[in-house]
Amino acid sequence: MIPRMDNPSLVVPGALQPLLDLTEVIGKVGVPQTTLDLVRLRVSEINGRAYTFPEETGKADERLPLVAAWRTESCFDGAERSALEMAEAITLMTDPQDMAPDEIWEKAAQYYNDEQLGALVMHIGLVNFWNRVNVATRQEPAAWR
Repeated sequence: MIPRMDNPSLVVPGALQPLLDLTEVIGKVGVPQTTLDLVRLRVSEINGRAYTFPEETGKADERLPLVAAWRTESCFDGAERSALEMAEAITLMTDPQDMAPDEIWEKAAQYYNDEQLGALVMHIGLVNFWNRVNVATRQEPAAWR
């Protein structure tokens, strides 16, 4: 598929740096980078945004190809599962009045403090933003890292 245009974050003057700054801030509150990566991939899968993974082992988390099946795969811990469940609930918005039901929020709160929960919600929103921009403008699949 041919991109409709260059990536809007590069076309709109001054747009890219604030997004990168927000990503940096989110990464500093204690949510493990591996969890943020799993969430980014799951949200991207839901949104139809493709990634290519390195062929060499050790370059990417070997669990990444399993993230769509996180409910049945035993390689994800409780904190990761709660983050993935929240990512799905917020991304799918099956009930816009209650995107992250109390049950899902309470599970995540067992693993993350308020600052980390806030960062997780912002990360999910930011990944959804990037996905929508990239899918709408038909950007090429991104290389993982």
